[in-house]
Amino acid sequence: MPPWLEQALLIRRVEEQFLELFSKGRLNGTVHTSVGQELSAIAFAGQLESSDSIFSNHRCHGHYIAFTKDYAGLIAELMGKSTGTCGGIGSSQHLQKGNFYSNGIQGGIAPNAAGLALAHKLKRNNAITTLFIGDGTLGEGVLYETMNIASKWELPLLIVCENNLYAQSTHQSVNLAGNILKRPEAFEIETFHSETWTPDAIIRNAKKSIDFVRTNSKPVFHLVDTYRLMAHSKGDDDRDPIEIEAYRARDPIHILEKESSEDFIALDQSIKIRINRAVEEAERANELSIDEYYEPPEESEVKQEWRPLETVDERQVSRLNAFFKETMRKDPKTVFIGEDVLSPYGGAFKVAKDLSIDFPDRTFSTPISEAAITGIGNGLALSGFKPYVEIMFGDFMLLALDQIVNHASKYYHIYNKQTTCPIVIRTPMGGRRGYGPTHSQSLEKFLVGIDNVTVVALNSLLDPSLLYNSVHEEKHPVVVIENKTDYGKRLTPKKITNYRIHRNQKKYPTIRIAPVRSKPTLTIVTYGGSSEFAIDGIRPIFDKLDMKAELLIVTRLHPLDLEEILESAEQTGRLLVIEEGSAFSGIGSEILSSACERASIPLHCQRVASLPVPIPSPKRLEEQTLPNVKSIIEAAAELIG
Repeated sequence: MPPWLEQALLIRRVEEQFLELFSKGRLNGTVHTSVGQELSAIAFAGQLESSDSIFSNHRCHGHYIAFTKDYAGLIAELMGKSTGTCGGIGSSQHLQKGNFYSNGIQGGIAPNAAGLALAHKLKRNNAITTLFIGDGTLGEGVLYETMNIASKWELPLLIVCENNLYAQSTHQSVNLAGNILKRPEAFEIETFHSETWTPDAIIRNAKKSIDFVRTNSKPVFHLVDTYRLMAHSKGDDDRDPIEIEAYRARDPIHILEKESSEDFIALDQSIKIRINRAVEEAERANELSIDEYYEPPEESEVKQEWRPLETVDERQVSRLNAFFKETMRKDPKTVFIGEDVLSPYGGAFKVAKDLSIDFPDRTFSTPISEAAITGIGNGLALSGFKPYVEIMFGDFMLLALDQIVNHASKYYHIYNKQTTCPIVIRTPMGGRRGYGPTHSQSLEKFLVGIDNVTVVALNSLLDPSLLYNSVHEEKHPVVVIENKTDYGKRLTPKKITNYRIHRNQKKYPTIRIAPVRSKPTLTIVTYGGSSEFAIDGIRPIFDKLDMKAELLIVTRLHPLDLEEILESAEQTGRLLVIEEGSAFSGIGSEILSSACERASIPLHCQRVASLPVPIPSPKRLEEQTLPNVKSIIEAAAELIG
């Protein structure tokens, strides 16, 4: 009997059991089997060291069993049981155990794997990362972003492309142009080529590619010709049965099964007994309860004290640069990644000034590849690093949104809290620089609704180090909004006659600007770059409308803390919110609706936002499009009729 047979047959019988359990209604969700592709899993995942890491895709069962040997945990996982690999939460596509990770998002896992490879390189542990993709993944642009970076940075990354000729139900001839191997060759990546119908050869070639990556610390692309003998998912198969049978006849396991030797039959029976026992054990286990899965956020019961706002007579950008220098000096796991961040340039707004000189091994200047660099940050974060990813302009955050929504935000929960992803993604937002429609937007509304992602907004009053010290301690993803017009401002708040400026002592403080000797009659809430215009509106609101405003400048947009907002709004009965993005479905809408839901009195509400058009470049037109003192006064006037 060949040495590879036991593991390959175990993988096949486990997946056949999955299909049977699904047909009986004992599995929930979907099942993507690798029946016919087992030799790829054995050859690559089966020959890695335990210190190596794997990132796999939706068709990951074979890779998982070959690497971890944990078929029982996999069975319980797909049966939705608490004894499963991830407590039944991730199911078929989302597995994590030790150094094994999988996610069902095609292409998006590529930079995550590159991040794991970079982590190995930084740790100097001689380990490598293997990324499993299918030929369908070759249509995803982020894969090529990743290959470019992996080649330039010489990452120990082995990309295994399992070419089974079909992207779900569509044949490769319909969707794929050109030669597969010419793609990695264009990035000067070493290539190998194998097939699953010659077991000894693929095992030898896989070992050669693994050794090449480990010895040279350079990426490899290994193309594996193969064929899945079962449907893409469960039973949705429109392929020609004659074609399937032709490949079945070539399948090494099927050939040995047809021979029906005594050794094969005995091995097969032994494997089936083990699988049935694992199914029975899983049946006896419980599912996780909702209380085990969902942890409601803790609400502060401590009354917050207000203290005078500290004056820091430095420019915001200088304080940001000082924070990163100090943090990278103290914490060797801190990594800075971004476009054009190498000295002497130091990034578009100079936040990274001299970082590449002081910390050359942990400051990475990247191509224009927002999705890839964010994904690499995710991989680093999964490996225990604290990556800070700079997106040059907030407008470009949408290119990285898949990495935030489908990867960073989900790993903690889909892996049943077995790992964290403490990536920090920071970016400048906002207009008033004349940069025009695609470099001036405030897109916070697209970021605040992402579960498990904290969104923080800097402003021109508060020392950014105070906020970033809190951000650095977070165990989950954080997005930091930095208004580009604030970088050059000194952190010295304007003095307003008869008003005092305080902040509370929370992790992410709220700033309060309130009348000294009388009660306020209007509550204004804002954040970030709109703070200055809200402050400038306080005096004319009093002079023209005889209203005394209390201004609250929040720093954490999600999850939103309503305590101070409610306390003020219930006192004034009037709530005005200001944001630089457009109004519909914006942050102001969320503040107003949340306040109205929880307030003990009816509130009169109004909001100020940008006009719902692209932001123009001409200075006067731009000023009229964005919130300004005039629009703030007009909104306040509407609150009193």
